[in-house]
Amino acid sequence: MIRARDIVKEYIDGDGTRVRVLDGLSLDVASGDFVAVVGSSGSGKSTLLHLLGGLDVHYAGEVEVGGVKLRGLKDQALARFRNTHVGFVFQSFHLIPNLSAVENVLLPAHFGPVTAEARKRAEFLLDRVGLLAKKAREPVRLSGGERQRVAIARALFTGPKVLLCDEPTGNLDAATGEGVIQLFEELHREGLTVLAVTHEERMRSAARRVLRLKEGRLLEEPGAERPSVGGVP
Repeated sequence: MIRARDIVKEYIDGDGTRVRVLDGLSLDVASGDFVAVVGSSGSGKSTLLHLLGGLDVHYAGEVEVGGVKLRGLKDQALARFRNTHVGFVFQSFHLIPNLSAVENVLLPAHFGPVTAEARKRAEFLLDRVGLLAKKAREPVRLSGGERQRVAIARALFTGPKVLLCDEPTGNLDAATGEGVIQLFEELHREGLTVLAVTHEERMRSAARRVLRLKEGRLLEEPGAERPSVGGVP
């Protein structure tokens, strides 16, 4: 599902020094897998996620997700890729404050007419994450865990092949975060490919594979791989 080869990513810091954050990194993620990428703050975890999701195109190497090679895609093609292949879940939720829960889930549909079928799917997904009864509430009237569940429902709206998660439990307390992790496990069992970058042990424990990002490269954590409980879509 995900194939990255020889990825190099550099940036210039505040004093003009060139910093290499990814240094010849390669990665393979099978369809239906659940992978956690761990590493220290500043190791490049979020950078890697942005490259895999087509949010950052300034790198050397090759990235292929769901059969789509990202190298050389124009802005419109990248937008289409993101809208059809990838669902994003972020630490800070990124919900629109003046929209209701169901309207936030419907955001991906605003690339075209919002049909009755689209609204029905949004309500189905809110029900899937346990929030249909609160579909009319704006984010300020939801708890942190509920906001993250709305964000997950939005990420699932277009039926993505891959769910990319950037510290998805970072703003949640232990009990609330555990509920969100259980939802990721359920989605994995249903066959969705999940890749999460995290610094939290609870997410690491849920994943089938754990990779450590260190000095710009990924290393498989010894003994971390567990038998898959998901199916291949």
